[in-house]
Amino acid sequence: MSDEDITLTAGDAEATVQPGNGGRVGGLRIGGVELLRQGERFGCFPMVPWCGRIRDGRFLDGGVVRQMPLNAPPHAIHGTARDSAWRTARMSTAEAVLTHELTAPWPHPGRVTQIVALTEDTLTLTMSVETYESSFPAQIGWHPWFNRNLGGEDVTLDFAPAWQEERGDDHLPTGNRVDPKPGPWDDCFGMPGGVGVTLTWPGQLELKVTSREEWVVVYDEQREAVCVEPQTGPPNGLNTLPRLVTPLEPLEATTTWSWRRL
Repeated sequence: MSDEDITLTAGDAEATVQPGNGGRVGGLRIGGVELLRQGERFGCFPMVPWCGRIRDGRFLDGGVVRQMPLNAPPHAIHGTARDSAWRTARMSTAEAVLTHELTAPWPHPGRVTQIVALTEDTLTLTMSVETYESSFPAQIGWHPWFNRNLGGEDVTLDFAPAWQEERGDDHLPTGNRVDPKPGPWDDCFGMPGGVGVTLTWPGQLELKVTSREEWVVVYDEQREAVCVEPQTGPPNGLNTLPRLVTPLEPLEATTTWSWRRL
């Protein structure tokens, strides 16, 4: 099937899926109100096969040091899949299944599958990474850009992490865990019971971002948008907390956004 944009609908919810633009969700409208920042780089893109920054773009793959392109010098950031076209495997009124083949500069062949499913009050994103040949470390995550303002008061964030990853001057975790600090943030937090972050646009909408994963990056230093990014490991995790994809064990993750009007 083609990589043309897909529109999913359920009740008064409408999501735009963009296979040709990195497999991202380009828009989510509730009652005609757009929740995601618009633009080619924004919406909500999948982070795969890694999330956040890799220090100096290098990671250990078995006994081999791999070098990724430095697309956020001096580091590599957010994986390779957001810069590639995905393919639509199947679609219906409220669900789309996209696939992406991992190719160079990533050193291992593999397939990424993403399912985007919409209901009247939820959007569920599910992603898996499979390999049919060699095993390799990988991460999965999502990077949504939620509009800070929907025409009323600015959004507020509410979450209760167990810890915050101390951030070094290079924007990477130092390995130390500290008590959560007040924002603004460009930081990774640990939530061992699963990610749960509530965004509230007062008098308008409440949206909960949840995931069984225990890592979330929160970025709210930009004036136009805030980002709440559930992921399977911390930034630089290919080096510090590798999750191995094997022919027998794919890497899978899910996040759900659920909302209600206020």
